[in-house]
Amino acid sequence: MGLFDKIFKSEDDIAKEEIKEVPWHPLTEMDQLDNIEEESTGKTVVIFKHSTRCGISRMVLSNFEREFGEKETSDLKLYFLDLLANRDISGEVANRFNVRHESPQMLIIKEKTVVHHSSHHSVKASTLKEHI
Repeated sequence: MGLFDKIFKSEDDIAKEEIKEVPWHPLTEMDQLDNIEEESTGKTVVIFKHSTRCGISRMVLSNFEREFGEKETSDLKLYFLDLLANRDISGEVANRFNVRHESPQMLIIKEKTVVHHSSHHSVKASTLKEHI
């Protein structure tokens, strides 16, 4: 980063540049849950539940994306669920995978079963390494 970048860019702009692109797949349709279960038999699947109105959720998402970096994702598929836009899907995720709803929340699914779930400040991208 050059001298002019430090002078003219805000801290938010600099932080955004540091965040690597996370290959999110939007979870917006109920029938995607059947696909997620099937996909989990061949790879690790993650559902990240996020509330767009919650400051904690926004901070956890930002930290997750920053920590994610450039991980190899061929054995991993990441789904992003906007809770406010998809309340029905969020409820079905809780029922289907037998995990109490939290926000923010990360579910790691393998062989159609949740092998790990965490919420709030316990959501960490580093946890993925243990389950891939």
